Amino acid sequence: MTNRSAVFYDAPMETPSIERFEIAVNTPAGRLTTTLDVPTGFVPITSIVPVTRRLGEEMSKLEELRSRETGHSISCRMGCAACCRMLVPLSPPEAFALRDYIVQLPEDRQTALRQKIADSKATLASHDLLHRLQEVADATSPIPDEELDPINRAYYALRHPCPFLENEICSIYEARPAACRELLVTSPAALCDNFVENPVTPLPVSVRIGTVLGLLWGSVTDSSPRLIPLPLALGWAEQHHDEARRTWSASNLIDLLLDKMWRFLSHEFQARGQSPQT
Repeated sequence: MTNRSAVFYDAPMETPSIERFEIAVNTPAGRLTTTLDVPTGFVPITSIVPVTRRLGEEMSKLEELRSRETGHSISCRMGCAACCRMLVPLSPPEAFALRDYIVQLPEDRQTALRQKIADSKATLASHDLLHRLQEVADATSPIPDEELDPINRAYYALRHPCPFLENEICSIYEARPAACRELLVTSPAALCDNFVENPVTPLPVSVRIGTVLGLLWGSVTDSSPRLIPLPLALGWAEQHHDEARRTWSASNLIDLLLDKMWRFLSHEFQARGQSPQT
């Protein structure tokens, strides 16, 4: 599945800086061949979030191509933000990456975003949802889907906009969670006004990157996998700042990540009745 093809050096320092991984893997939508440039040595887990998201996006492009070949194009467009009223889960590495993104913004932008997050929390608290979301973020063991489903439905029933949504456009688009990147539909955009009652057709997802990153975090920290609701992600990341500063071997992180990704792909092949060799 992988091959380390080269290590690139910093000429002035003459020390390794980047290791290149060549990736070749079959997905339910076709074969993916790509390269990943990863920092060498010991790195925080946020270092591999961008390359992991890119892998997910390249798999999504294969799904889009297959969908177009069958006459079903993606109907999502800029300004179509119905899905931004859904509860979005983040893995811990993504929550840390979101915090890193926000703290490098100009001070006035940070202040505005933090106020919107505070307003969002106040709204959720007034509908008796904030404490339920906090329980999800703080859970020390995986929460069964049958317990999460009522929370997701209650959140969606509010049609509460994401705190990062401004004029129906994502204000953190380049740093948006994997779950947002993966939610694409081929059904008419108008149907997205009500995901519960309308026959919305989502694009299939080969690998859920947030889930994979959550599993990876659980492995390297010897903890249960967890997903954090987006309105709480910044606060959660700041409360766990010391954990974000931990470092691991970058090559080991990639090896673990790809192993978990392959396990996810294997399940997806089975769910679609396909063989990994096709």
